[in-house]
Amino acid sequence: MASKRVLVVGGGAVGLAAAMRIQQRRPDIRLTLIEKEDAVGQHQTGNNSGVMHCGLAYRPGTAKARLAVRGIGQLTQYCVDKGIRHDVCGKLVVASRPDQLPRLQALLERGTANGLDHLEILTPEQMRELEPHVGGLAALRVPQEGITDYPAICESLAADIQAAGGRVWCGAPLTALRRDGAGWVAVTPKGEVAADYIVTCAGLQADRVAVLAGERPDVKIVPFRGDYYKLKPQRQHLVRNLIYPVADPQFPFLGVHFTRMIAGGVEAGPNAVLALKREGYTRTSFDLADAWDALTFPGLWRFLNRHTSMCVSEVRRAFSRELFCAALRTLVPEVQPEDLEPGGAGVRAQAMRPEGTLVEDFDVIVRANAVHVLNAPSPAATACLAIGEEVAARLSEAMG
Repeated sequence: MASKRVLVVGGGAVGLAAAMRIQQRRPDIRLTLIEKEDAVGQHQTGNNSGVMHCGLAYRPGTAKARLAVRGIGQLTQYCVDKGIRHDVCGKLVVASRPDQLPRLQALLERGTANGLDHLEILTPEQMRELEPHVGGLAALRVPQEGITDYPAICESLAADIQAAGGRVWCGAPLTALRRDGAGWVAVTPKGEVAADYIVTCAGLQADRVAVLAGERPDVKIVPFRGDYYKLKPQRQHLVRNLIYPVADPQFPFLGVHFTRMIAGGVEAGPNAVLALKREGYTRTSFDLADAWDALTFPGLWRFLNRHTSMCVSEVRRAFSRELFCAALRTLVPEVQPEDLEPGGAGVRAQAMRPEGTLVEDFDVIVRANAVHVLNAPSPAATACLAIGEEVAARLSEAMG
């Protein structure tokens, strides 16, 4: 009996991890992964802050909570096994106002419910033993979190896939997907790929790829760009590891924070503003089709109308170093605008419903011969190996 053929679309952390887990679960299959860019991990995975998120803030029982807690352990071990740079340095979540103190306690309870150990609320004196320049009234110490090199993880996963007999085609954007009996034929500039089963993990293009497969998803990917500054070298001593604010529970964004990078240096950010290009990493990036897609989506306008003040604040901060710095000073009071220099940017693929609500959890569609990952924003990179296990399990059930 001929081996089943599996096609994975998307070479970010989730697609690569899913492909590797599928091979581990079903070593008899023939697998091909296609990625439209010339290398893997070029978008969300390669442009994030490098933080390994442990599942602190996610609602207990959700896929995000469950998979982040399991995933950070798996990813840390993977880094150990493969010799990939990482540092489980821990982070502080800082309450800078009295009204944030109850939310800090709620975070401790939520993290504990999610299975995290050794969480503790620190006094200002205890906080400054870890981060001498931090401000705030109290902080939650999260020892499990850390930093890593996600591009190196992606390269390692691609190598694992190939070592197990799979193919990784870069520079192969999916231009069409048609049915061929009970299977599929994917069309790319590098040629056609026939498959009995497909798995799509297309990140910023997830909804469009699902449509190519004949789906009619009830969500739209709305891209939010996050801009970063970097602390100038002479001011990097102000931050030792990771310093975060108490996030607003209404939004999936964590607020501007400080991150020590695995390659050196300290990033500050990001904000969250609507991107007019799904894969655009500057303030002037624009794509007519992407902009039209977002601006004609009723859900976006309902979201903007519901959260006008937050959206206006984020846009103002995006164009003002002083306002950006003011938010950072709630965490580290000594930081001044002149301490900041432009950093990078990332774009978050956020699934949004027509009524204007954000899809908070991971969203996966399972069909008889297809699995589509529709929503996998942060902490998907951290949880990629755990998400990959779930995708592989669902595909294996479909394969029988």
